[in-house]
Amino acid sequence: MATTLQLTALHARYSLLETVRVPIALIGSLVFPALSLLFFVVPQAQVAGDPVIATQAVISLIVFAVLANSLFGFGLTIAQAREQAWDPYLRTLPVTGVARVLSHLCSVGLLGFAAVIPVVVLGALLTAATTTPTGLLGGIVALLAGALPFMLLGTAIGYALPSKAAIAVVQVVMFSLAFAGGLFIPPFLFAPWLDRLSMFLPSRQTRELVVWAVQGGELPWWSWVGVLAWTLVLTVVVLALYRRDEGRRYR
Repeated sequence: MATTLQLTALHARYSLLETVRVPIALIGSLVFPALSLLFFVVPQAQVAGDPVIATQAVISLIVFAVLANSLFGFGLTIAQAREQAWDPYLRTLPVTGVARVLSHLCSVGLLGFAAVIPVVVLGALLTAATTTPTGLLGGIVALLAGALPFMLLGTAIGYALPSKAAIAVVQVVMFSLAFAGGLFIPPFLFAPWLDRLSMFLPSRQTRELVVWAVQGGELPWWSWVGVLAWTLVLTVVVLALYRRDEGRRYR
């Protein structure tokens, strides 16, 4: 009998193949974050020309790229799949809920991280953003850890809502987390109350975690504690929603 890891890899593989067959889906994911960098960072000489500020701006848009792709990729993909005839058939297969959730994390998550590449390349070519090989490696690890709450949040939306409602909720959640999390506006420009509030959001926590990994300095304790807490809580929520959906439709 296949193990959970083997079933996860199998489902992730076919999910990737299904997405690659529609190239426009890949193009949209890759282009939008890069355009955000070109429109909001590169034209501002004071931002693009300062190594520290430019690096943090690029990091913020990298986190936004992962956030947007996670919410849309997981939220809409799962919500739409639940309304198709193919999904009930998949539920009849001897695959655990853990394997299916992990397969979504692997397949859609990989595409989300692909959207980071154009942002990194443009940031290196068109701004003064810079880092060391050690900082780059640390940033990748921190981004992997910080992306888990976004992926799980998108998965929760997908299992909790129908596709039409999921579209609206994903858009509201995405822009709320982006603006309040300091991905579009640097947190040092926030009002004190908003700065305090943003510390509880996974977008701000991930931003601070990646900035620390890339640039060094002091790591705020609430960033890594928050990422860990969001990951644990949302994992429980996703598994509960998966079982609830399974119980409503198949029992």
